[in-house]
Amino acid sequence: MKRRKTLVAALAAPLVVSLVWVAAPSATAGQELSGKSVEFNVLAAEGTATEALEAAVRKAGGTVVASNRTVGLLTATAPENGFAQRLSAEKSVAAVARARSIGQSPDAKAPKDKAKDVEKENRAAGGTGTQGGVAAGMDPLDSQLWGLRSVRSDLAREVQAGDKRVKVGVLDTGVDGSHPDIAPNFDHRLSRNFTRDIPVDDLGQEVDGPCEYAGCVDPADVDNGGHGTHVAGTIAAAADGHGISGVAPGVSIVNIRGGQDSGYFFLQPVIDAMTYSGDVGLDVVNMSFFVDPWLYNCKSNAADSTEERVQQRIAIISITRAMNYAYRKGVTQIVSLGNQHQDLGKPLPDSTSPNYPAGNEHDRVIDNADCFSLPVEGPHAVGVSSFGPSQAKADYSNYGFERISVSAPGGYFRDGLGTPAYRTNGNLILSAYPKNVALTEGAIDADGNVTPDGEALGVQKACRPDGSCGYYQFLQGTSMASPHASGVAALIVSQYGKYSAGGVNLDAAKTQRVLEGTAHDIACPSPRTVDYTLVGRSAEFNATCEGDAAYNNFYGHGGVDAYTAVTKGAKFLK
Repeated sequence: MKRRKTLVAALAAPLVVSLVWVAAPSATAGQELSGKSVEFNVLAAEGTATEALEAAVRKAGGTVVASNRTVGLLTATAPENGFAQRLSAEKSVAAVARARSIGQSPDAKAPKDKAKDVEKENRAAGGTGTQGGVAAGMDPLDSQLWGLRSVRSDLAREVQAGDKRVKVGVLDTGVDGSHPDIAPNFDHRLSRNFTRDIPVDDLGQEVDGPCEYAGCVDPADVDNGGHGTHVAGTIAAAADGHGISGVAPGVSIVNIRGGQDSGYFFLQPVIDAMTYSGDVGLDVVNMSFFVDPWLYNCKSNAADSTEERVQQRIAIISITRAMNYAYRKGVTQIVSLGNQHQDLGKPLPDSTSPNYPAGNEHDRVIDNADCFSLPVEGPHAVGVSSFGPSQAKADYSNYGFERISVSAPGGYFRDGLGTPAYRTNGNLILSAYPKNVALTEGAIDADGNVTPDGEALGVQKACRPDGSCGYYQFLQGTSMASPHASGVAALIVSQYGKYSAGGVNLDAAKTQRVLEGTAHDIACPSPRTVDYTLVGRSAEFNATCEGDAAYNNFYGHGGVDAYTAVTKGAKFLK
């Protein structure tokens, strides 16, 4: 196995940051404050109590609006000029930078829902292209869930369907706790929303749009993006004879929302959700995102300004601290490998960052030793790549020895070239769709009927005898692969965890060993270099598989296998 890049090595050198990034005389504690009020991220120096950091912020003229004492990261509001300079003399401060907003205000509006170009590639396609029949003990729409059968959840549930005491956190855009397939397994008590809707930012750009609830904080059982609910359905939709079922239909879902309605994942809410997962004893957390605004957080990229470098260093250190904390608390962290069709050990140039606010993106050459895609390149991340129904690596899926652990069904719209399945919705992943999002996107009408646009997307409706109806949509992405792996991890904890009055416990390292050890081998294709131009992609998508069937850069240790995990996983616990 090839050595992985780790953040431990990356952070071995002392953090050196300049807190002054404007052309001005050296800062002093008496620096004048001026300009409009904006948000800053402030990171505590190693070993500094957060109380001291908060005091320093107040002394410098700022107001603390969010504070994570576990990581030592806080968000403060202060006048845009002078605040950072005042903090530069404080020993309690490791770094400070504007939160999210970098550079001058552009004319362009911030793009909404950044993931959908990949995930809804089926927008113009008709038909479902379903594959196979209904298995005993499965739900009616499960005949369309080729991924469920690929991971052998249908067999595993006869041995272990998952225990309610096992808690899976969904760190995403939220989870619709009222969806009929999710409601039976949704944990209202532990669910939290760590975000605040941003209708318009301090640059005058629309981000999330109008607030749906007073105070601009959605309830913890609401998803106005749709992404998190889809993820949750794949993990643990209830097997109750209606709609769909998940990989682990008996475990509990906990919404630990860190993503905005618009699909952005900003640093403070993500950090707060990560540490919360450890505080409340979650067993598994699914993370299908990268932390905005940087696809790669680089410590010293020559193309970035001083302020941008500081912002990225704050992200690297904060996420490292948070993921280490959750791991020490026993949380298995399952992370999608990403949809940028590249080898994470040999990253392509990045022209998409910073993706917020729009208009500040610039070309960057990515140095693999200096730059990290987070959280997948954070410590203890179990990275998951994506394949389609034929087990072909999905064209969009990232890969590479450096961060890959396992692979899982994520959908591949262009799978099956030369067959009737090519470019059909049946190649994708069907899962839960919030009614409110379906209405907003025009997939259903005011009466709850699927519209022609919804039909083109393969949107489906399933109603129960009590009149409650659930909606379902097809998506693809590594975001859809990681929840299959999270479901298998939850079954592993259910089968082998130590039960007590406080819940279930299984060391995260053991969970990962079973997940990897019981994955089924998938050999490299022949020829080893896959030519994705044959399915209409540019040559940049072409990828070469290296390694053997037991471990390679496309599939890692192989495709996750729920049945083998719950029947033969014990030997990997030793």
